[in-house]
Amino acid sequence: MTEATAVYPPLQDRPIKNTICLFDVDGPLTPARLHASPEMLQTLSALRHKCAIGFVGGSDLAKQQEQLGSPSIPVTTLFDFCFSENGLTAYRLGKPLATSSFIEWLGEERYKKFVNFCLKYIAELDVPVKRGTFVEFRNGLVNISPVGRNASTAERNAYQAYDKVHSIRQDFVTALKKNFPDYGLTFSIGGQISFDCFPTGWDKTYCLKHVEEEKEISGVDYTTIHFFGDKTFKGGNDYEIFEDKRTTGHTVEKPEDTIKVLKELFGL
Repeated sequence: MTEATAVYPPLQDRPIKNTICLFDVDGPLTPARLHASPEMLQTLSALRHKCAIGFVGGSDLAKQQEQLGSPSIPVTTLFDFCFSENGLTAYRLGKPLATSSFIEWLGEERYKKFVNFCLKYIAELDVPVKRGTFVEFRNGLVNISPVGRNASTAERNAYQAYDKVHSIRQDFVTALKKNFPDYGLTFSIGGQISFDCFPTGWDKTYCLKHVEEEKEISGVDYTTIHFFGDKTFKGGNDYEIFEDKRTTGHTVEKPEDTIKVLKELFGL
């Protein structure tokens, strides 16, 4: 695979060195929870020869490894910057950066009260199917799924259609805001079946602090930051970084859209 064997110029020697492209994973790079196509990986490899690239997603690194890497290719070798859990777990050129912890920020007792409410709420929901892993604790956030993250691809698609009609996730978020107004949490609906809960300010804009710190590391000042996302509407998990004044946002619904825009912008 060309993207696995390619040798890329140092960040400061890229032809468009003051530009970085950041991508949400589900939608812009891959179909939801599925693997990136060879065409997408080759496009990213070609882009990386011109400018810096990175992904920023709410999921943990293991899930992004499944979608973008392979058993023999670590995902951290395919991007200059890997921002898992909105950048709370971050890698630069394959090496880990400093992390932040949701549980240390919130505290165990407050966290248990919050999770107990979520599990009781889910128990009372009437949705088409219920599978496993309704609450998934991650380093920088908590992911909540009314149907369960163990749902199959077909079940995820069906639930997404059901949720668009019945607003299950939006009503759930409204209930959490009402019952935990003093927790300082932000709720972000993303993907097909779940939503994220994290401290206010720990949305995807969190990763931009790592991008800005590159100036002190290699001398590269990223004055142009392209971001590609699908949930760019208010309340979506791409909204904050899409609207941030430091970024140029692109709304793309599927990988083919991303490839098309990249070819137009960079002549790939």
